[in-house]
Amino acid sequence: MPEVQLGAHTIRSHGTKVVRFHMHDWIILVLLIIIDAVLNIIEPFHRFVGKDMMTDLRYPMKSNTVPFWAVPFLAILLPFVIFSVIYFKRRNVYDLHHAVLGLLFSVLLTAVLTDAIKDGVGRPRPDFFWRCFPDGKDKYDNFTTGVLCHGEKSVIKEGHKSFPSGHSSWSFAGLGFLAWYLAGKIRAFDRKGHVAKLCIVVLPILVAALVAISRVDDYWHHWQDVFGGGLLGLVVCSFCYLQFFPPPYDMDGWGPHAYFQALADAGTNNAQVSAVTNSIQLRQAEMETVYASSERQNQLVTRDTSRILDALEAGRRH
Repeated sequence: MPEVQLGAHTIRSHGTKVVRFHMHDWIILVLLIIIDAVLNIIEPFHRFVGKDMMTDLRYPMKSNTVPFWAVPFLAILLPFVIFSVIYFKRRNVYDLHHAVLGLLFSVLLTAVLTDAIKDGVGRPRPDFFWRCFPDGKDKYDNFTTGVLCHGEKSVIKEGHKSFPSGHSSWSFAGLGFLAWYLAGKIRAFDRKGHVAKLCIVVLPILVAALVAISRVDDYWHHWQDVFGGGLLGLVVCSFCYLQFFPPPYDMDGWGPHAYFQALADAGTNNAQVSAVTNSIQLRQAEMETVYASSERQNQLVTRDTSRILDALEAGRRH
């Protein structure tokens, strides 16, 4: 089905209406921000770390290759810019609103789940030794052999938040949503075999994967933390995208559910919609004509065959 655009569905004409209809969703987003802020304030579970466990936790402390501020830029701002460019091209406020709303839900739900799991698991980071003993002088309990840290409290607190990786989950949540979105917009699965489209879809996933790999290279996370965070982000973004948009392989995968519902509510009186309907009706009429022509040919063949048989029968009598 061709892409039917209603020029009246812009921010100016329908923006306020769409936002009001989804006001409760925006309120939930605010609550998610508050919940995530609380999860970052509370103290995580301090999992037991013994002397014999320090072998895998003595990696050096390094700075972040991908700084914390860059993650929201890649996971939220970059997709938003792409959504805006597509909006100015197609003037579809439903597409812009639901893309932004779905993206924010994807990232914030992932953030809440990530930080809740971090606080509950309390897994030490690979560089935990130097967080616990910044001077290199380790000290353990004589009875339990547990660590007796004398480092900075905030640094030690952060050292108990290894699983899952927040950089990985945020990146895959935002850029994974963008990959779903691009797949629908460029119709990557239209069965025409354009492999170049898949390269465009895979590009955001590649960027997210590079961010995740940097966390292992910087010794901030174990590989299991990165894998778990990436998987979490992909699962959440998939659910969020399909909540607002059809699957990319669907015939109407280029637009959000609400857009097609708006067309139905409007009675499909738009001239472009009528043109599509007329095209479908014309195609059906052509098929009926072909079918009728085929029937007539069958009748002629049957009639001609009967004449030949009659002639042969008459000759046999004579």
